[in-house]
Amino acid sequence: MAEKKFTVLDLLDLELSGHDTLNLKCIAGRRGLPRAITVPQINRPGLALSGFYEAFGGNRVQIFGRGEYAYLQKLQKEQNLEAIKNFFVGEMPCCVFTYNLEPTEDFRAIAEENCCPLLQTDLTSTEFSNRLIRVFSNIFAPHKTLHGVMVEVYGIGILLNGHSGVGKSETALELVERGHRLVADDIIDVRCVNGNILLGRGANSMISHHMEIRGLGIINISQLYGVGAIRDQKEVQLIVQLEDWNASKSYDRLGTEQKYMELLGVKVPVIEIPVKPGRNLPIIIEAAAMNERLKNMGYNSAKEFNQNVLKWIETGDAQTIYNGNDNSY
Repeated sequence: MAEKKFTVLDLLDLELSGHDTLNLKCIAGRRGLPRAITVPQINRPGLALSGFYEAFGGNRVQIFGRGEYAYLQKLQKEQNLEAIKNFFVGEMPCCVFTYNLEPTEDFRAIAEENCCPLLQTDLTSTEFSNRLIRVFSNIFAPHKTLHGVMVEVYGIGILLNGHSGVGKSETALELVERGHRLVADDIIDVRCVNGNILLGRGANSMISHHMEIRGLGIINISQLYGVGAIRDQKEVQLIVQLEDWNASKSYDRLGTEQKYMELLGVKVPVIEIPVKPGRNLPIIIEAAAMNERLKNMGYNSAKEFNQNVLKWIETGDAQTIYNGNDNSY
């Protein structure tokens, strides 16, 4: 099934907060609000307004700042409608006027005639451009839906994988009880931002912070443990694969060889944790998170252990101990 296209109306309806708000409103051309935005880039149309259309990004959102506005006023005084009409020949998504600037009468009339939405924001051109690019990088980012549980443990975003019933939700619940945070349960939407950052969040924001516990039912983590126990999204920095204990399988006991899983072209560290009665999974995952932080800081416990063993063997102490034990018989 083809994905739903992102339109100018969708841009206006985005629920953004803080430093991501765009403060947009439509001031003309409402008939063109269903126009699709297909390119996650912006364009400053100064050269196009002057008649130079080579390499013109007409399929991008057009940003009108003070420079473009001054040139529009010049065209208005000269009654140069031809330049404005030529500008609207292509079906661009929309035009955005920053600094709360108002388009000239001619520009507004021709935009209405061509059903091109005119938007307005009180932000500066630079600030609006930066925010819009951040929004586009998230909306147009490659994404994948996964089954699992996403938690944040000691600042590390961990994706818990495993077959149904292995104990992912119960483990995540214990981690929340221990002061860590839940990102999402069951369905995780992973997006690749800036080409190398994987952001995980709930596929449905309305239910992402609810959790299904067998025998208990659906619980609301934010209501039970407070808003400090949840997070809307987090970078996927570690994948923990939970699986039933298999006595015939050889599990990694040293950790010298790091395994990876590739998601959307990005390699993510993976550890396999066998599950059986008596194993305290939350404590193991906490240790894995702290160990991952140490690795990110340049320290690898397994490699240091291996190097120390090799040094110990090279000094001859190991041979002395072995020979000493052998002579005791």
